[in-house]
Amino acid sequence: MKLDVDVLRYLSKEDFRVLTAVEMGMRNHEIVPSELVDRIASLKHGGTYKVLKNLLKHKLVHHDSSKYDGFRLTYLGYDFLAIKTMVNRGVFASVGRQIGVGKESDIFEVASEDGTILAMKLHRLGRVSFRAVKSKRDYLKHRRSYNWLYLSRLAALKEFSFMKALEEHGFPVPNALDCNRHCVIMSLVPGYPLVQVKELQNPEMVFERIIGLVVCLAEHGLIHCDFNEFNIMIDDDENVAMIDFPQMVSVSHRNAQMYFDRDVECIYKFFGKRFNLSFEEQADHSDSAEEDAEDSSRPCFSSINKTAGFLDKELAASGFTRKDQADMDKFIEEGSDEDAVSGDEEDASDSTEAIVRDTDALHLSEQPEQIQEGDGADKDETRQRVAASRHESEAQDGSEERGECEEDACDAELVKRLNKQRRRAIAAAHGGRKALASRNSYKDKGGRSSHNSKIQKQLSGW
Repeated sequence: MKLDVDVLRYLSKEDFRVLTAVEMGMRNHEIVPSELVDRIASLKHGGTYKVLKNLLKHKLVHHDSSKYDGFRLTYLGYDFLAIKTMVNRGVFASVGRQIGVGKESDIFEVASEDGTILAMKLHRLGRVSFRAVKSKRDYLKHRRSYNWLYLSRLAALKEFSFMKALEEHGFPVPNALDCNRHCVIMSLVPGYPLVQVKELQNPEMVFERIIGLVVCLAEHGLIHCDFNEFNIMIDDDENVAMIDFPQMVSVSHRNAQMYFDRDVECIYKFFGKRFNLSFEEQADHSDSAEEDAEDSSRPCFSSINKTAGFLDKELAASGFTRKDQADMDKFIEEGSDEDAVSGDEEDASDSTEAIVRDTDALHLSEQPEQIQEGDGADKDETRQRVAASRHESEAQDGSEERGECEEDACDAELVKRLNKQRRRAIAAAHGGRKALASRNSYKDKGGRSSHNSKIQKQLSGW
């Protein structure tokens, strides 16, 4: 839908109030009932219906009466709400021409009050050219129901967070200024898309810079997933910048290697066709894939050191799971874990020594029974000591036996009680127990029992 901002200057506060009411109603309604819009807007004297008629004329809302009378926001109405919010914040003051269009977004020039030219990106998921969002993006996560406006808002928020983080880590990306709904405001990158460039002074140097960006992103835990000539900007000095980030995933994604190899292959193929660059690995044809990987200069996903940063964790990129978080925490706390293991080993050695000492003492206590016969008083003293130790051991055994008997008696009583409860439960299940009579059982309620009693009385009278 074409963005015509001329209508924006003629909309009143009541118009935006009703637009906001429709947006609030769409949180839990696909089509917002007219009564609900009127209740949320709270305009006097039934002014909501008049405003809805005006909004419908400008195609800011869509009317649907198939199931019930209701309205829903269009992308143009959503654009107006986002633009109005940005203008009230003072981010920009005017909207210019359209400078780009894609399968899921439109890009416009905007100007701030001091004349600075910025770029405004409006996400428009749900176009005919790109409707497989649920299978190609992870915006929904665990959600089942969705609408295109909500998905566009999630895509804009994700792109804004990625741009902020990449800029802080020194990557050549636009400066993200603000985000509202499905609108992202960023600095305008000077230059042209690489697809429009026909000649370069140093194509080899530009090629190495671009491949270096792919590798550097992977070292920080991210993969672009759409790194091609359409999403690379280059200026007159042949400086390179990246754009378009909603589809980025983590290096822990199950298809991370495929996405990485696809990005690298796009760059190799483009520079080979456009600038006639020849690569050594294209001429080599060896039988082993491992030898190809070693001989070629093409970056390999498995050989990249992915410890330069954890941007996938900070930004919750697609594919970064809780298991990866636990592994990373384990890697960080590896030193403290080693200290704990050494302490456990010391405790284990101490316990082992204690067990050995107890065993030695046990053997020493058994040795008096094996004492050989001696002479005179030593023999008598030895016998007395052995008899005393035997008496003590018998006394201890007796106390232990009494304790065991008491425990056996308690166990027998408990088993008996449980068996009794089990028999009662079985009898109740089979209907063996008599049902307790209620306090109103003497009353005749006209049931089957009362009918049988009447018949018996009549028979007895005959």
